[in-house]
Amino acid sequence: MRQEEIWDAETARRYDTPGTGMFAPEVLKPAVDRLAALAGGGRALEFAIGTGRVAVPLAERGVPVTGIELSRPMIDQLRTKAGEAAIPVVAGDMASAVAPGAYSLVYLVYNTIGNLLTQAEQVACFRNAARHLSPGGRFVIELWVPELRKLPPGQQAMVYHSEPGYIGLDTYDVVRQLVVSHHFTFGDGRQAELFRTPQRYVWPAELDLMAQLAGFELESRHADWSGAEFTADSRSHVSVYRLPPA
Repeated sequence: MRQEEIWDAETARRYDTPGTGMFAPEVLKPAVDRLAALAGGGRALEFAIGTGRVAVPLAERGVPVTGIELSRPMIDQLRTKAGEAAIPVVAGDMASAVAPGAYSLVYLVYNTIGNLLTQAEQVACFRNAARHLSPGGRFVIELWVPELRKLPPGQQAMVYHSEPGYIGLDTYDVVRQLVVSHHFTFGDGRQAELFRTPQRYVWPAELDLMAQLAGFELESRHADWSGAEFTADSRSHVSVYRLPPA
């Protein structure tokens, strides 16, 4: 499926879960705190801004935020929280769309770089981030670590989460580095609803090489927004890349 087909009006309407999941204060506040500090008083640009989960509280902290977003329904949902004057948004692909001005921070959160399904598109995303940054500016990526160690030989699928009313299942194409997450939601009856999201998974080392191709250097990598140490057992990472100063 094309990304525009996945992030449609129905998905945008149901995307926000205030106070729970990725909108829970313990998840959101550390991200906003860290991004506000990394912006250093300058302007921030969010790739794949979505419904403004991070952008709205970051702007409320006094950081001027602009966004790039492919899905117009997601932009429409953002507009119920913040107008164009408060958070300008350019409709387009984060690998190529251009927002006006220069920024001290570009950020891409919650695994969204994986929505670009080829290596070439992901490299273009890094180069687009560099294009928008002032000298010394930072590009921040939050991304999961592929869990291929959990796949037995010959197995292509893995349940990554299970709770009453929900099962999350990932299927892997290890040749093309593609994964499809299958989200099953169900109640007490016999019917279930399926929502699927394809991604291209990226190892940290591959991400670092993409950064080098765009002129970045790795400044830091932690396991989460609070600064926990990144180890071989970390399930995600927050990587900060920086352009050389002028």
